[in-house]
Amino acid sequence: MDNADVLRQVTLFRDLDDETLAALAGQGARRQLARGDVIFKEEAEPSELFVVVSGRIAMVNRSIDSRESVVALMERGDIFGEMPMFDGRPRSTDARALEPSEVLAMPYDPIKQLYAERPRLLWRAVELLAARLRKVDQVLADSVFLDVTGRTAKRLLEIAGDSDEFTLPITQEELAGMVGASRERVNKAIASFIKLGWIAQRDRRYQITNREQLEIRSR
Repeated sequence: MDNADVLRQVTLFRDLDDETLAALAGQGARRQLARGDVIFKEEAEPSELFVVVSGRIAMVNRSIDSRESVVALMERGDIFGEMPMFDGRPRSTDARALEPSEVLAMPYDPIKQLYAERPRLLWRAVELLAARLRKVDQVLADSVFLDVTGRTAKRLLEIAGDSDEFTLPITQEELAGMVGASRERVNKAIASFIKLGWIAQRDRRYQITNREQLEIRSR
């Protein structure tokens, strides 16, 4: 896909006509990333947003003692790094490639100019940020209403998507960060799913063998 096709997938740019989209896309630059490459650090001064072309990007918060919490996984077509464009504040997370990836970097200035000229387009920004807030609400609800086993089941289902077979794209430590628990407790939850016959595991390859029960446990 060319840059315009990449932007066309994103809610933020959905209302743009082809000419405007092409002009905006011309301001972007592709970046190739290896696993572990850091795109930006928490508290860094921002100047651009990113769209995932391929691969997976983790949005990571760190505690004072360097523990990590993976607050979101960004995959093909997802946008990240856009919030500082609206509030002018530094980055709120780290962004790190979980596997070989490609992103499209878009500078803020031409996008802000576009909004200044056509403020009605900001409704798409409102839609995007509302979706972010709903996701945060769900994560907070999970932390209150689900135990570690339930949260582990839910994260595995999210990673699997519609497929019953998947490769874990993150380390056990990173999965624990997504669940919000220690690696030992998350591994214990996975071991219980295997014992119950809900999933099968070989190295980092997983197969969901009883999706219904796994979904029930994730509620």
